[in-house]
Amino acid sequence: MKQYEVAVIGGGPGGYIAAIRAAQLGKKTVLVERQDLGGTCLNRGCIPTKALLHSAESYGALSGAKSLGITLGEYAFQYKKMAKRKDKVVKQLRSGVENLVSGHGADILRAEAVLTGPHTFRAGEEEVEADQIILATGSFPASIPIPGADKPGVLNSDGVLALEECPESVVIIGGGVIGVEFATLFADLGKPVTIVEMLPSILYGNDTDVCATMTGLLKDKGVTIHTGAKVLEIQDGLACVFEKDGQTLRAEGQLAVMATGRKPDTAGLGLEAAGVETERGFVKVDEEMRTNIPHIYAIGDITGKQQLAHVATAQGVTAAHNAVGEHRHMDYSAVPGCIYSTPEIACVGLTEEKAREAGYAVRTGRFNVSGNGRSLAIGCQDGFAKLVADADTGKVLGCHIVAPHATEMIGEAGMAIRYGLTAEELGEVIHAHPTVSEILMEAAHDIDGLCCHKL
Repeated sequence: MKQYEVAVIGGGPGGYIAAIRAAQLGKKTVLVERQDLGGTCLNRGCIPTKALLHSAESYGALSGAKSLGITLGEYAFQYKKMAKRKDKVVKQLRSGVENLVSGHGADILRAEAVLTGPHTFRAGEEEVEADQIILATGSFPASIPIPGADKPGVLNSDGVLALEECPESVVIIGGGVIGVEFATLFADLGKPVTIVEMLPSILYGNDTDVCATMTGLLKDKGVTIHTGAKVLEIQDGLACVFEKDGQTLRAEGQLAVMATGRKPDTAGLGLEAAGVETERGFVKVDEEMRTNIPHIYAIGDITGKQQLAHVATAQGVTAAHNAVGEHRHMDYSAVPGCIYSTPEIACVGLTEEKAREAGYAVRTGRFNVSGNGRSLAIGCQDGFAKLVADADTGKVLGCHIVAPHATEMIGEAGMAIRYGLTAEELGEVIHAHPTVSEILMEAAHDIDGLCCHKL
């Protein structure tokens, strides 16, 4: 039986980082992964999606070339080449992950791990014993019991990312982050897209200004959006039949996408043999990422906290440090959420609505990108930055951005929330001009009614 001090089961963005950190801290470590290192994020999620979105955004930008003083001849996209480029990016990053893990001194076992006891598991033909175990097996696309959902041409997110040809029309069931990103992808390529969402708005749960702005931007791209719509069935010819406002309606497409969330991948992991408790399929953990078994930790999507790659990474670092005897706690107060639409969306902290519900007296500041020189220079007039602050202390509680490069700017607001900065302090930071990031400074000034570039 192989002996390790720390064993990490699952090689996604949480698992491989946990293995590297445990090895850095001097522990004999093994990382066990049954598929490709990098997990869903690298292989079937974040990275391939963003690679395709970049290609689509570049193609979509060509339609506005004339307004920039550029004359083009005929142009077209080749989806097969877009897909090959996506695969090349994924392969390069995946190879890098493997080199990092082994380079930091952790062993890699390519096998499916099944717990056989509190300290032991089977990995293929290997029997392994570990002092500390970190579970990081991730999630898989959820399915909902819709009649006809098993028809050819009805795909989940994994299936969409495996396409080598672009569909001529798409119906997307679900208007959350995944649905909006796929809608952006195909709309930027000039294809008819319909979103069918059961909740009152797309991106439900985000700031209401964000939801309203993105609804308008998608409609401007030609996307048809049905909210408050309950899907009844998918008929032959891929017609999505749904009920809305007492009417039965149809949305037809060559491809139907099930963008309805993800479920924890714990079946067959052997949690019962190790005595690990679950709740609604998710592994129960405390702030140190410990399960009810003190030497077994769980991180990432299987914990049911926030199914984001960067959350899994932070949890992995926390679990690794605790596995070597430290006492670190997870802090979820400033977790950024990013949507790679055009323009991008990025949010962190509380929405205005959630802040009021939590009992805060709230003040907000807002600045539109139409007043930002860099945004106009690069051809974007739609979007904004919005700050939510505690009226009593001035501390930043939340930030919500729809703008070019929003995902690159949100870290500044996250730092402000994490370290208790006030809106005034954020506004005092000198922001380079001309940059899109100036909209954060302007929004901070607006909280006190002191924004110079706003009437």
